[in-house]
Amino acid sequence: MMNRILIIDDDLGLTNLLSEYLTSAGFTVDAVHTGEDGLNRALGGTYSLIVLDLMLPGIDGLELLRRLRPLSRIPVLMLTARGEDIDRIVGLEVGADDYLPKPFNPRELVARIRAILRRAQTDEGAPARTRITVGDVEMDTGSRTVHKNAQDVELTSIEFTILEALLRAAGQVVTREHIAEVVLGRKFFAYDRSVDMHVSKLRRKLGNHPDGNERIKTIRGSGYIYTLPEEAARA
Repeated sequence: MMNRILIIDDDLGLTNLLSEYLTSAGFTVDAVHTGEDGLNRALGGTYSLIVLDLMLPGIDGLELLRRLRPLSRIPVLMLTARGEDIDRIVGLEVGADDYLPKPFNPRELVARIRAILRRAQTDEGAPARTRITVGDVEMDTGSRTVHKNAQDVELTSIEFTILEALLRAAGQVVTREHIAEVVLGRKFFAYDRSVDMHVSKLRRKLGNHPDGNERIKTIRGSGYIYTLPEEAARA
């Protein structure tokens, strides 16, 4: 089935350009130009992905994302003004899957969209059901659920996939490059904070080990390690 993309952007010229480009790339595209219309369409339609501009009249992109996330896990690629790092950070914290700063090459947009959709479709179509348990955290890759001390932990799709990579390599370093390429579907670039922000959200949601030791450690200049409980106790 053809993937349907919803563009939410008040720049009519850019929206028309992107609609034409994405249509020629094989997508079905709808576009709206206000936050209110975008939220209603996102919740009422059957879309594969949303391209969301943060600067919108009425409900801005961040507020739209805050209202959308409790109700839907549809992938969101946000568009930000170049240099607005705080917007990108907050957007990732609120639940965006990736970001692209304006101005951008439409080919880069298509590449980002396809990478996000590949990840989402792999997640939905994964036939093998595996349980991964490390200490008090248990992950079920079939139902895509995570429990800590038998309590549900609500994760976005990208947070789940990053945690899966960390749990499978528990006790070993997982590089930022690996997370960017395998999870985000793109090369890692210096000063790209998206990986760090997703891991930061995971830390807040999971907390430390029961003994108080750090659960996900940053390995300076390399990546991250999900510490084994006994290793954390000796650290």
